[in-house]
Amino acid sequence: MISRLNPTILAILWMLVTGLLFVGVNVVVKIVGNDIPAAESAFLRYLLGLVFLLPMLPALKSAWTSGALDRNGIALFSLRGFVHALGVIAWFYAMTQIPLAEVTAMNYMSPIYVTIGAAIFLGEKLAMRRIAAIIVALCGGLLILRPGFREVSPGHIAMIGTALAFAVSYLIAGRMAGKVNATVIVGMLSITVTIGLLPFALAVWVTPTVEQLGWLFLVAALATGGHYSMTLAFRLAPMAVTQPVTFLQLIWSALVGLVLFNEPIDIWVVVGGVLIMGSVSFIAWREMVLKKTAIKAAARATPTI
Repeated sequence: MISRLNPTILAILWMLVTGLLFVGVNVVVKIVGNDIPAAESAFLRYLLGLVFLLPMLPALKSAWTSGALDRNGIALFSLRGFVHALGVIAWFYAMTQIPLAEVTAMNYMSPIYVTIGAAIFLGEKLAMRRIAAIIVALCGGLLILRPGFREVSPGHIAMIGTALAFAVSYLIAGRMAGKVNATVIVGMLSITVTIGLLPFALAVWVTPTVEQLGWLFLVAALATGGHYSMTLAFRLAPMAVTQPVTFLQLIWSALVGLVLFNEPIDIWVVVGGVLIMGSVSFIAWREMVLKKTAIKAAARATPTI
């Protein structure tokens, strides 16, 4: 029945599942709260999640033996793991400090930072449309923070750091995508982030209870499932189609925050999230249009026999 669905519809359904799983991650982390330090919670989440790495071991071994994973690749993956680890610590901390909706909305900024970083460090050109979309997204971020009109808490600063760190992580992943397959990229991220988090966790270590370990294993399972379903969605349809669906995460996060944690819904956070997600969706749509145009131009330029 599911296999007979239109690929676009199926991609949207997978993105809906992705959103629900990631909201589940947020809820569980919120439940764990401050009982375990952020760095330790992050470390245990990744350590427990290594069990999901077992199916990836053959691909990792093949990449190592074939030379696809060389010294330069390991260095880049190590750098990515360290930066991503810092972002994860900041994210776990922010989850204990600010409402779910604000965490979700501010996390939408990562693709915007990726676009800016690609222009600065990789030499990608920014057309005026894309620059305008970036400005709109930054305005959305200011609406969420509203500096001068309310206190910008350490949790908000942490989320800015999270989005920036994840952007750097994604840029490195994009550079490695042409050298190794997606399985290796995901597997190496899990390994390097776990190692990168270890010293931070040891510095603040508190012996967790069995119940807390169970919650954090659930976080690992939900996050792994979310990344897997998101990958399935991206295989079935372009990001221009799937990206807008992720906005529902903000709606669900706001409702869950209100019902479970008595977090009031801030209309400015919702408006800011809409602006950011609209900008990200526009950039993704423009990417799709440009790729189609390039493919058509190449086809016209190809001589026929």
